[in-house]
Amino acid sequence: MSIEQTSPNHAAKPRVAIVFGGRSSEHAISVSTAGSVLKAIDRSKYEVLPIGITHEGRWALVADEPARMSITDGKLPDVAQVAESVEGQVTLPVSPGNREVVWSEPGSTPKVLGEVDVVLPLLHGPWGEDGTLQGLLELSGVPYVGSGVLASAVGMDKEFTKRILESHGIFAGTYTVVRPREWETEEGRAAARARIAELGLPLFVKPCRAGSSMGITKVKDLADLDAAVEEARRHDPKIIVELGVEGREIECAVLEFEDGPRASVPAEIHVGGDFEFYDFEAKYIDSSEVEIPAKLTADETAEIRRQAVAAFEALGCEGLARVDFFLLNDGRWMVNEINTMPGFTPISAYPKMWEASGLSYAELIDRLLGAALRRSTGLR
Repeated sequence: MSIEQTSPNHAAKPRVAIVFGGRSSEHAISVSTAGSVLKAIDRSKYEVLPIGITHEGRWALVADEPARMSITDGKLPDVAQVAESVEGQVTLPVSPGNREVVWSEPGSTPKVLGEVDVVLPLLHGPWGEDGTLQGLLELSGVPYVGSGVLASAVGMDKEFTKRILESHGIFAGTYTVVRPREWETEEGRAAARARIAELGLPLFVKPCRAGSSMGITKVKDLADLDAAVEEARRHDPKIIVELGVEGREIECAVLEFEDGPRASVPAEIHVGGDFEFYDFEAKYIDSSEVEIPAKLTADETAEIRRQAVAAFEALGCEGLARVDFFLLNDGRWMVNEINTMPGFTPISAYPKMWEASGLSYAELIDRLLGAALRRSTGLR
């Protein structure tokens, strides 16, 4: 795609900036998600402007070549592989009423690429899914798909997700949080270890604000706790430690319709191979199975769909979310986490659940974009 080919035709169709990549450890999953969306989006209805954010945070104009963005033979894609220029940079507007995107390279006159009507932010993790990009778009007055600043930030932070869910009577498990300063002194570490030991075993030690199962360790012996905390801290200085549970891992997709949010048929995750839990490799590299619809009773299906919508509403989500549950052996439902921008890769559960509910991949994207175009920025 040459730079000169990017001028919009607003009379014919809206222009969508698909933004992906980013600075988080989920960079590759975001690129893969964008590739899947670029393949599926209805080009007869939308003009597309792909924008990739590099690991360093540079916004780059990228080639509209989704085949180069997939996870192939275990090799993870990168924005740098599809960037039009290693030195060029895309700039979004920063004032309401101006939606023009500008491309600039050192030593060259900046080129105005035209206006953007809506942004589809496909970033996962910090610096994108956590309210930061949403805040930029709010300041710019540019409509975008998905939750706003607060819901995005809360959904990214596992501690505050749980706190809000608990305040609405939704069970979110047994856990404790280790804050950055606490782990940086021996006295703080001792207090954290003692608090964690009271939870019992096994434990899951996680970065508080990361996704795609990055940095998670299952701890069966407290002797391994410190190493697990250090691994999680490579992704986030704030750590959450959760008591392991026995049960089935069930997911449910939520989508906002004109009359309010609705839940899809649920899916069950069956972890394949020798994996003890649904970690990054089990999700994206190996052969874990997503069973859709999950084999649940009618009452169980109705309850998870009710709780999924309740969690969506409790956090103030908009557009879409995937709510991850455990159906415990004692029959209780437990919300594990909520994803305000779930993956859209070919193996992702979110679009598969909606497909099983009667909404195709292309129709799902169309519905999300249509809702964003109708919605204003600012307080609502």
